[in-house]
Amino acid sequence: MKLRPWILVVALAILPGLPEAWAQETYDFMPRGGKTLLIELLGSPVDTAELHLIAGARRSEGEWGEFLAARKEATGDRESRTLAAYLAVNMPLEEGALDEAEQQGDAVAALPPDGRELAWNYCQFCHSLFTSHLTQDRDVEGWMGMFQSPFHREIEMSQRERETFARYSAINMPMRFEDVPEDLRF
Repeated sequence: MKLRPWILVVALAILPGLPEAWAQETYDFMPRGGKTLLIELLGSPVDTAELHLIAGARRSEGEWGEFLAARKEATGDRESRTLAAYLAVNMPLEEGALDEAEQQGDAVAALPPDGRELAWNYCQFCHSLFTSHLTQDRDVEGWMGMFQSPFHREIEMSQRERETFARYSAINMPMRFEDVPEDLRF
């Protein structure tokens, strides 16, 4: 059978987008991460003045929780804690990062990935996301300790990303069995 050149061209054009399309289809079942919650908080279109205020502040997780409670913007306890944890680890942003992203036309591009994104992008390529992450019940220390195992030490995540992942996971995991799509179980 002779491979037609146009089939190869079409395949090469489609293949890079398949993982992203698949992720968008199945990603939403997981609890929202801090980045998503922050973008929701900032509204649409994003209030860049508010983003600058938040992106330039350094607060503890408790202080971010008080900040969010005073605004009455938080949607629920778990979501408030998830957002406060994300902000405590990732704010303030690196000097100039937000200005550079704004110049590129996308201010939220300056925001680091959140725990949901990190879990989705790193966990499922070596083992089942369901058994390795979604069903685990650990505190922050337990999740951070996971990175000490030989096969997890090699994951190319910064210390900040590991802490973001650990805090998100401690707050949002384990998930209920029935909340995970069937094709992702086990």
